[in-house]
Parts: sequence; structure tokens; C-alpha cells
Amino acid sequence: MALTMKATLTIKLCVAALLLAAAQAGMAQNIYKCTQGGQLEYTDHPCPGGKGELIHQADDSEVIDHYLNLGQVDIAKRYADAHHLDALYKDRLDAYQQKMDDKAQQQADEAADAQQQAEDARQQAIADQTANTNRLLQAQNDALRQQNAEYADQLSQPTYYAPPAYWGAVAPPYRDHDHDHKPPGPPPKPVFHPCTSLAGGRVQC
Repeated sequence: MALTMKATLTIKLCVAALLLAAAQAGMAQNIYKCTQGGQLEYTDHPCPGGKGELIHQADDSEVIDHYLNLGQVDIAKRYADAHHLDALYKDRLDAYQQKMDDKAQQQADEAADAQQQAEDARQQAIADQTANTNRLLQAQNDALRQQNAEYADQLSQPTYYAPPAYWGAVAPPYRDHDHDHKPPGPPPKPVFHPCTSLAGGRVQC
């Protein structure tokens, strides 16, 4: 039970701290510490029956800042006029306008940064595409140079022609027909046959 009560108290203290931080941030609210049924509570509205303790009261600056932050400039002006806070209103309005200017400048800077990042990304994409195209062209050029080198190497080799079908066959012996005939020898000696005279003046050889 003690642990539970301690945890509950811790939670309530955290809530009180958050409420106080919100009030200091310009939320224009009071913070009350109330006790109901033996339980401690922190709230932004008065305790029931008027009991409790006001631990933070929103001052005029918080009220004016609260309306200005909501964009309710007319209400902030009426509140300042009703409480004769012209100087405070002017001071808080200047601070509000400066905050709005700073916020607008921050948004403009963020938009410019986003635009610059988008442009950088676009330029990088173009550079990557160009580099990729150059790599492809370089690879194609290298392939063509390799083919040309191989072709030039083939041209530098001696040309071999297949021999005719009759190369390597046994050729017939060469004959000089002009010299096949032996030179003629001496003419043969004439043969004389004796002739016989026949009657009537005829001769038989």
C-alpha cells in the first residue's frame, strides 16, 4: 500500500510539474492543489467548495501571450485595455511578432533546405546516370578495340592456301619427244639382183 501511495504521489507531482511548465510557457492558467477524499490532486480550476491552494496564478503577461498565441489579437488588446496594460501589451505583441517572424524564417529556411536537397538529389541522379552511360560507352569502346586488335593480329599472320589436288602426286617421267628418236644411221647398201634376159627382149630380175 505504501508503495502504491508513493507511486501515486510521484505521478501527481509530475502532473503538477507539467501544469506549471505549461503555465510558464504562456498557457495562461492557474494551478490549484486540492485534496479530495484524502487524495492530493493538481488541477487548473479551483478546488470544490473553494478549498485548496492556488500554487500558480497566471499573470497578465501569460494571459496576453495566451491570446496572442491563439491568434486572438483583438481579445488580447481588449484585456490589456481593460487592465491598463498598454505598455505590457506592446511589449508582448512585439515579442509575439518577433516569434512569428522567427518561425516564418525557420520555415523558409527549412523549405529552402528541402529544395536544395531535392536539387542536390536531382544533380546526383544526373551525375550517376552520366557516369553509368560513360561506363557503358567505355565498355563498348574497349570491346571494339579488342576486336580490332584481334582482327589486326589475324591480318599480320601469313596467309596459308591449300595446295592443289595434284600437289604431292607422282608426276610422270619427263620425256623429250624431240629426242625420243635416234639419229638416222647411214643408208642401207643397195642390193643388186642379177637379171635374166628372156626371149623377145624381156628382162627378168
